Amino acid sequence: MTVFMADGEEQGPYCLWGAGKDPENLTVKAPDEVSKVKQKRRGVLLPCASAQENTIGKGGYSEVYKGCLKNGQLIAVKRLTKGTSDEKTAGFLSELGIIAHVDHPNTAKLIGCCVEGGMHLVFELSSLGSLGSLLHGLKANKLDWSKRYKIALGIADGLLYLHESCQRRIIHRDIKADNILLTEDFVPQICDFGLAKWLPKQWTHHNVSKSEGTFGYFAPEYFMHGIVDEKTDVYSFGVLLLELISGRPALDDSQKSVVIWAKPLLDNNEIKELVDPSIGDNYDQKEMDHVVLTASLCIEQSSILRPRMSQIVVLLRGDEYVSNCAKESKTRSHQRTYSEELLDAQEYNSTKYLGDLNRHKQVAFGS
Repeated sequence: MTVFMADGEEQGPYCLWGAGKDPENLTVKAPDEVSKVKQKRRGVLLPCASAQENTIGKGGYSEVYKGCLKNGQLIAVKRLTKGTSDEKTAGFLSELGIIAHVDHPNTAKLIGCCVEGGMHLVFELSSLGSLGSLLHGLKANKLDWSKRYKIALGIADGLLYLHESCQRRIIHRDIKADNILLTEDFVPQICDFGLAKWLPKQWTHHNVSKSEGTFGYFAPEYFMHGIVDEKTDVYSFGVLLLELISGRPALDDSQKSVVIWAKPLLDNNEIKELVDPSIGDNYDQKEMDHVVLTASLCIEQSSILRPRMSQIVVLLRGDEYVSNCAKESKTRSHQRTYSEELLDAQEYNSTKYLGDLNRHKQVAFGS
């Protein structure tokens, strides 16, 4: 099966389009099943023996497969699997509309789509696959600490962009290890915007009727009351940091949460008990302290006590980054979240918040 590139070249099993080309006007020849992932062999695209071998992620509404274009480029193909035809179309257009506005080194690069034989989105993919597969997969690659720290910083930068710097204010709502793709250089890229929400500037939050996403990553206020704002993503990011620190999944085989497991260790400052045994003592102590502190704040039950992403990127990088960003923080204006609206009786600015964090750090680490 072949399709036509925007430049007219036949390239592979999926419909691809580029900037300036209207995807609605493309002629598409799509595979009967996306699960029949193609591979290049003597210039002919052949189906792999097992689609399961190429599954790199599953969610409540979609599956993601690893594939290869005729030119050898690896791709991740997201296939919508749940809902009526109209619901799939609405979800497809919604995600396409959101990701079309996203352009950052730490967000996934959309290179195409296919609308025949189902609703499919096609993204760039490296041989490393997703963070989830490296941390928890059958062939898990034991990441050293320097790579984990780099990944944490990149995800934080990507979320900061979505919340505060993107053309539109975006809440992802499904931050998890499987939704973080890694480049060959271990640069993380946030993907799967199927549950993402626009949050207009004049709004403090969304209210949704049901919680959608992945168990183990839900913020309490989201799961209990359907409240969606930036702090929803912050909580999920905190869970992801605990996964990077400990190597444990958000929910283990017995359905025990990594948050519940980690809380007593965080409260008792038992850092060595938190760290993935595969890392041992091979980590930078300051970096580990920054990440552990940030994780503990992000998973606060009250959204009011969680930091913003703009504060998180500071916490993760430490005091030198704080001084370098001092001038920028004085001039930056930001949208107040729902939890901050609840505190409108007092000035809840960055200076006060960082002061609170310093006191928290002294208690947590005895410094």
